Amino acid sequence: MDCPVLVSACLVGFRCRYDGSHKSHRAILKALEGYSWIPVCPEQRAGLPTPRVPLAFAGGTGQEALRGDAKILQLNGIEVTPVLVRASRLLIRLAKSWGIKKGILKERSPSCGVSTTYVGDKLVEGVGIFTAMLVAEGIEVISEETIRYQGLHHDL
Repeated sequence: MDCPVLVSACLVGFRCRYDGSHKSHRAILKALEGYSWIPVCPEQRAGLPTPRVPLAFAGGTGQEALRGDAKILQLNGIEVTPVLVRASRLLIRLAKSWGIKKGILKERSPSCGVSTTYVGDKLVEGVGIFTAMLVAEGIEVISEETIRYQGLHHDL
């Protein structure tokens, strides 16, 4: 592959999740063998600490948040939409400068969710804010669950 793959940092062992853990999995690391890859965490880029208060959407998911029709809130009620949008925009600019064409992101995350994320305490269909921006830029995004459960690592 000529261009690197963008990957949620938690999927490759970085302890950057809200609870200070990671979600590294052998299948993800195996899928990335032979590829250049760049780990990213929009929430850390936004300056949110690790560990941190969990995040969830209110009023919609990533696409609605980009239109201003939804917000991303910490579970204590503090809004973090503006800082996550700024951080995601910076990462999009970097991804484009790196020639990124594909990303493997963490399902259910309010930043990186590919097909599901949380609105309040309910898991719903929808994308995270960073994923919504990547897709709008024409960058293909797949979930780590696609790789882990369907073995599609040959399609990177």
